[in-house]
Amino acid sequence: MKFSQFTYTRPDMDEVQRQYEQAISKLAGAQEYAQARAAFLEKDALSRRVQTQATLCSIRHSIDTTDAFYDQESDFWNAALPEIEEWEQGWTKALLDSPFRAEFAAEYGELMFLNGEIALKSFAPEIIPEMKQENELTLRYEKLLASAQIPFEDGVYTLSQLTPFKSDPEDARRLGAWQAEGRWYREHQQELDEIYDELVHLRDGMGKKLGYESYIPLGYYRMGRNCYTQQDVERFRTAVVEDVVPLADELFRRQAQRLGVAYPLSFADAALEFRSGNPKPSGTAEEILQAGERFYNALSPETGAFFRMMRERELMDVLSTKGKQSGGYCTQLWDERVPFIFANFNGTQGDVEVVTHEAGHAFAFYMNRDRVPCEYAWPTMEACEVHSMSMEFFAEQFAQDFFGADAQKFRYSHLSGALTFLPYGTMVDHFQHIVYEHPDYTPAQRHGEWKRLLGIYMPWLRLDGEIPFYADGEGWQRQHHIYSSPFYYIDYCLAQTVALQFWGLLQESPAQAWEHYMAYTRQGGSRTFTQMLEQAGLESPFREHCLHQVCTQAKAYLERFDLSQIS
Repeated sequence: MKFSQFTYTRPDMDEVQRQYEQAISKLAGAQEYAQARAAFLEKDALSRRVQTQATLCSIRHSIDTTDAFYDQESDFWNAALPEIEEWEQGWTKALLDSPFRAEFAAEYGELMFLNGEIALKSFAPEIIPEMKQENELTLRYEKLLASAQIPFEDGVYTLSQLTPFKSDPEDARRLGAWQAEGRWYREHQQELDEIYDELVHLRDGMGKKLGYESYIPLGYYRMGRNCYTQQDVERFRTAVVEDVVPLADELFRRQAQRLGVAYPLSFADAALEFRSGNPKPSGTAEEILQAGERFYNALSPETGAFFRMMRERELMDVLSTKGKQSGGYCTQLWDERVPFIFANFNGTQGDVEVVTHEAGHAFAFYMNRDRVPCEYAWPTMEACEVHSMSMEFFAEQFAQDFFGADAQKFRYSHLSGALTFLPYGTMVDHFQHIVYEHPDYTPAQRHGEWKRLLGIYMPWLRLDGEIPFYADGEGWQRQHHIYSSPFYYIDYCLAQTVALQFWGLLQESPAQAWEHYMAYTRQGGSRTFTQMLEQAGLESPFREHCLHQVCTQAKAYLERFDLSQIS
């Protein structure tokens, strides 16, 4: 069955509640493990059914945010999901109290109990009204960005459609695109400020209702962090400043020389890596997907079968259209046992990275789609991002197929971009810690903190006001995660550190690198992030010198990279 044939049905919430209560009652009243296990499997199937409908609605709404039916259904789910969370918590309490915990652990592992204990720390019925408001505000933010119609030259563009112009080789055109986008954000800044201010105070209030001194502990629990602490993240941030920022600064100085522009660079000049233009895919959207299919067929039998299934069942929506939510993601439809990829192709190298990054997520789910409980299909988010960011490096062996004459450009750009991303991603995390430590900051104070952090993490950027919004320390408002997924962004940085280890392994033996990748991926979400790394023979990003080692290897590679044939 193809995606367009999947049936969406709004569930009867009274019936869903009855089924949750029935499963909880059966578990609590079980006299032997077989009865408890039957209740466990009944509840797992219930979760799959409910989440399938919620996700199907979310996908179709993000494909067209102007669709009146799915707009209404999104409102329903924004109100329903916090109530379902309460019923999930009731189940979790019953499971943690079960006299058959040892038997469950023997069959399914201890991790679901650890995760359950964390989940109980992240929720109470008292915060349901705030959770509903939070969902409404994040949806309002996404719809605002999706509604963007930006005049530029002789056309009008969405944010995604404008993106290719922001790296155009022609200086005036590129600067004009950045300025046009900056003006749109500036024109809508009051609403952006209002939405975020409400979100921060809501979340701070939720944290305090649950007995925490701020939102930060609650934010960590909501992210399911089960093997590292805020102090570990702070040490990682220090390593990024010490090891990565100097290397990234050196790369941008070389970029300024290649472009013949002043250092520090404007945001517009930082976006152009080569004077002749950034690497671009060599074909249409369909040709990129065809190249992706050839890559996955060559990589392994498992990846080949996976990607053919994605194509045949139309489980990728990748074209940028009016009213479509910006950005990209991978999610899953449990009852159909399939992942789904959402994206906005715009003619840049990001199109190829969708086929590798988001498909890396999708392949990980495909390999673990039948795990029980269903939560074991996915690990925590930083572990998930390893699947995607590492798959991008495996795809470099097919750079010629994806990029044609720009293949060599892409190889350099992809590795340098992986390194220069780390300071930005870490800065996003640092900024959020400051925001939630000081929830009463004014919008101006938040912008001031972002501008101050730019000087620490991204000193190669010129903050002279030439580009509205961006050069004034306000560019954080374009980062969806800051609004919708607090504390998510450091996960990309931790995963990138692991992905750079895969890049290093690929330089030595692609076959062995793939063995490590599959050893990592086959675990699904059955272990913690650090345990998964250990099982797959990889270093934890929190290990001393881990970041220094990957930077040293990458720096040596980039220094000897032959750019003489690239203008």
